Amino acid sequence: MSKTLFGLLLRTLVVLAGTAFLTFALLWNAPGDPAAAIAMARFDALLSQEVIDQVREEVGLNTSFWPAFWSWLGPLLSFDFGNSAVTGRPVWPDLWGAMIYTFPLAFAGLIIGLVVALPLATFAAKRPGRLSDRIAVAIASLGAAIPAYWLGLLLILLFAVQLGWLPAMGARTPAHVILPALTLGLGVAASLTRIIRSGILEARGQAFLPAIQRRGVSEAAIGRDHIAPHAAIPVITVFGLELAFLLEGAVLVEVIFGRPGLGTFLVSAITARDFPQVQAVVLLTALVFVVSNLIIDLLYRLIDPRIGERDA
Repeated sequence: MSKTLFGLLLRTLVVLAGTAFLTFALLWNAPGDPAAAIAMARFDALLSQEVIDQVREEVGLNTSFWPAFWSWLGPLLSFDFGNSAVTGRPVWPDLWGAMIYTFPLAFAGLIIGLVVALPLATFAAKRPGRLSDRIAVAIASLGAAIPAYWLGLLLILLFAVQLGWLPAMGARTPAHVILPALTLGLGVAASLTRIIRSGILEARGQAFLPAIQRRGVSEAAIGRDHIAPHAAIPVITVFGLELAFLLEGAVLVEVIFGRPGLGTFLVSAITARDFPQVQAVVLLTALVFVVSNLIIDLLYRLIDPRIGERDA
């Protein structure tokens, strides 16, 4: 087990190192003059070349790629993202201020998706091929086909504009999180419904189940001890990955609903070419993604020890 855990951690570190390098390289070689964009964001006015050159030297854009990369990577190893090129403030406090809006929204969307998908998939799997099953699959397919930005606009139009039940913009009260969380959660529910349904149907088709039923084992015990563990593996895969993808979806949803968070933070950083802030958001998303995959791999081995035996 320790050998397996070491391999998983090593793979995680390799992915994070590759992401850090690619992020820095892509931003460094992006078209345009980042020093001019940073100077414009700082002073909000057209500036002379002398001022732009001064900004370029101040933020370290007057050096070559490798010295700049190693200078950025060193503090990053201690989770120091450096200072904003525009404001001069440390990136981490501003990033944390955005995270406290985005992470609860992502988790709320994940919970809504699970609450909707679990009963819908279970109901559909009870009568495969029947009308109820086709309706559930059609609802899930429709939810997967609707883009998040379009669904968000539809929810705003219905619940905020037409009915006036919920606020559409901002994040001042708990009510402000309902529509964004629904926008994220309904998209998650579409994916989870199909995966859970397929997992349950596949588990019920195992050859050993009729023999267990003939022994007099109750349906509840069969579902708990045999069907649920078998169906849980693909569900855990999608559930863990959805958590990472929800952070990316939350970026778009926050812009639609005018919420502070990583979305607003990233858009303003890209507009100003604030490299440290953009790099911080990308690396944070990559960290969530690889940690989610690491947890998924460990859960696989807890649910089905044969996976660990095959790796060994």
